[in-house]
Amino acid sequence: MNPRPIGTMTDDLSALGHLDALESESVHIFREVAGEFERPVILFSGGKDSIVMLHLALKAFAPAAVPFALLHVDTGHNFPEVLDYRDRVVAERGLRLHIASVQDYIDRGVLRERPDGTRNPLQTVPLTERIRTERFDAVFGGGRRDEEKARAKERVFSLRDEFSQWDPRRQRPELWQLYNGRHAPGEHVRVFPLSNWTELDVWQYIAREKIDLPAIYYAHERPVFRRAGMWLTAGDWGGPAEDEPVETRLIRYRTVGDMSCTGAVDSDATTIEKVIAEIAASRLTERGATRADDKLSEAAMEDRKREGYF
Repeated sequence: MNPRPIGTMTDDLSALGHLDALESESVHIFREVAGEFERPVILFSGGKDSIVMLHLALKAFAPAAVPFALLHVDTGHNFPEVLDYRDRVVAERGLRLHIASVQDYIDRGVLRERPDGTRNPLQTVPLTERIRTERFDAVFGGGRRDEEKARAKERVFSLRDEFSQWDPRRQRPELWQLYNGRHAPGEHVRVFPLSNWTELDVWQYIAREKIDLPAIYYAHERPVFRRAGMWLTAGDWGGPAEDEPVETRLIRYRTVGDMSCTGAVDSDATTIEKVIAEIAASRLTERGATRADDKLSEAAMEDRKREGYF
């Protein structure tokens, strides 16, 4: 990591460059949580948004260590490249990692496999139980408002009740970047330091900071098959069907989640400069283009958020 000067909230953010202002806001949020909560945790999957979020946390507290643990909800259908990256970063940085396994809950009979094979919606129970048992009172997530309509409704500090459920009517005002973390026993706050970032902002920041990513985010040849208008990777989760031929294509992933519901896009963007140019020309959000779980209904994401999902 190449350190760069970080502005503080006493700076005139209007005088900073666009990425500097976003960075300064995110760093401020991390420091606010560190000062206000007892047991925060960072959701970390090895995806680009959680990678940028961890990079910002490292900068916020340097040269001291990040005062938070990491938490990953492992569906059992994650991309191997992403899991390898997660474990490497944890080892290199000496970080603490909690893993909540969906497979464990299936083996115990608490959860059942879905007919479509996707485990993304099954993450809610392992996530909420781990938050409760570890008594995490603030949980950082990499959600951004530009991704999806339900996420656009959410504040930076998002209160969750004792069942981890989200109620849009309990959203609090956040004027002048003042954040209210007050919560009752058993409740917690979901915190989104990247709320005001866009996908393009994230990639431009990755380029500026020279942040390493899993190779899956850049164009590469991969065996895939077509389902519901998306290119999916074959796996133990149940794909492909007999009428879904596998072919090798030059693709990349804009977002990373469960293999069963995360589609790839045709792309020749093998470098970060080409990725940025590709995103700048796109008219579809990354989730809208490549996430089958968000296409189940118009309110699919909001329904999951009300149940405790991010």
